[in-house]
Amino acid sequence: MEAIGNGVLFFALLLAALTYGYAALSRRRRYDPPLPPGPRGLPLLGSLPFLRPDLHAHFDRLARDHGPLFSLRLGSKLAIVVSSPAIAREVLRDHDAVFANRDVPAAARILSYGGDAEIVWNPNGPTWRMLRRVCVREMLGPAWLDAVYALRRLEVRASVERIRSRAGSAVDVGVEMFLATMNAVTRTLWGSTLEEGDERSIEVGREFRMLVAEITELLGRPNVSDFFPAVAWMDLQGIQRQMRVLQHRFDQIFEEIIEMKKRKKQRGGSGEDFLELMLRLEKEGGDGKTPFTMTNVKALLMDMVVGGTETASNTVEWAMAEIVRKPEILRRVQAELNSVVGRDAVVEESHIFRLPYLSAVIKEVLRLHPALPLMVPHCPSATCVIGGYTVPAGARVFVNVWAIHRDPEIWKDPLDFRPERFVGVGEGGNQSWDFSGNDFRYLPFGSGRRICAGMVMAERMVAYMVATLVHSFEWQAAAEGNKEAAEEDMEEKFGIVMKKARPLVLVPTPTLAREDLYS
Repeated sequence: MEAIGNGVLFFALLLAALTYGYAALSRRRRYDPPLPPGPRGLPLLGSLPFLRPDLHAHFDRLARDHGPLFSLRLGSKLAIVVSSPAIAREVLRDHDAVFANRDVPAAARILSYGGDAEIVWNPNGPTWRMLRRVCVREMLGPAWLDAVYALRRLEVRASVERIRSRAGSAVDVGVEMFLATMNAVTRTLWGSTLEEGDERSIEVGREFRMLVAEITELLGRPNVSDFFPAVAWMDLQGIQRQMRVLQHRFDQIFEEIIEMKKRKKQRGGSGEDFLELMLRLEKEGGDGKTPFTMTNVKALLMDMVVGGTETASNTVEWAMAEIVRKPEILRRVQAELNSVVGRDAVVEESHIFRLPYLSAVIKEVLRLHPALPLMVPHCPSATCVIGGYTVPAGARVFVNVWAIHRDPEIWKDPLDFRPERFVGVGEGGNQSWDFSGNDFRYLPFGSGRRICAGMVMAERMVAYMVATLVHSFEWQAAAEGNKEAAEEDMEEKFGIVMKKARPLVLVPTPTLAREDLYS
């Protein structure tokens, strides 16, 4: 009887504890802030059927109805969209550590060797910090960029020579800038592993262009596997299968280049490029705390090739499109270049630090046309309160930089291309507009610990290429049209990287004093 009595007492205590716990949980839930407001979706599908192709602009329109922080259900995923500087500050600075992780798309996980071997998708932690330290300190810092400037210069001058050979004919600026950027990035990565003029080098270059174009297209394509992770294994659209083929081909190319680099080093090659540095680190096993593997080597190469080409070349294309349609801006950039460089010399990267108006032009381009309009989505590791609302752990958080950069409450005449807003005292009295991410009204490269690792290189490359194009040639639209046609030519094509909907085709006319300056 005593045992029965003890059992009844234990059961009663357990029931009381559960009842108390449930009541406490109910009270806590009752007082927890709600989810951010947002559109009501359909059962199971949420807002998926109502999404528009121009996702950045679609989110901007929803923000006008639901506020600068709203939520929407995308299949089984909860998306949170941030559209104001104040809330962006909460996400990217006040709660930076919580939001420093990624919700890795299925296709990106395949491309990035599992999502935990490189910088972009790697979760915040020791491995990510080690990889970022390797890249920023060893490759993407000012000292390293200065050391390998000759390699970038070689590719920019080669581009000028190609354009000169087509003077008077139509040139697809985006294609030409992609080629120059890709060559500059790959030369920076592995120097002269592939000899100049070598047929294999040309073949690899063509294949890189094709692979990067296909990869960025797949990354920007809506994928059922991301909205319903439970069925990701089925790969209903075949996106993962296609990405696996592309990743395997890139992997083969990287292995070939790595083997060539190892053979060249054994023959006593001088100097150390970024690939050699990574191979040395891999051989040593890492930094003593975190291992550095061959997978890390190839994943970082993938980051640089895919992430460093499309973004920079598209920004140059947008810059040329804006400059050419505004003759007064073009003339002012030309006058500044003529004053600093002159017509009897060529632009050097060192000149760009003495071209304040050109710098303002680049900043204005990145305001109107940020390379990643929604940034790389963040994913909170813990539930937290943002802007008075609950943002659950595991949500996919978009920071709509495109909308912030076009907010009329922040920017005067936000749709006008006016570089003057970045000259001297900026709008709102800001005298220090830069790319650091400290002013949350202007975030072309993001902010916080996940700010773009390639920011310094991108800033240099874009300014150097735009300065060279404007200084070396006079540019004219291939087909002069009416004002409506000119406005249509500035239409955007949303994707993982913001592109022009229509290629920029211009006709160049040489302007330098001597023919040998084009060689």
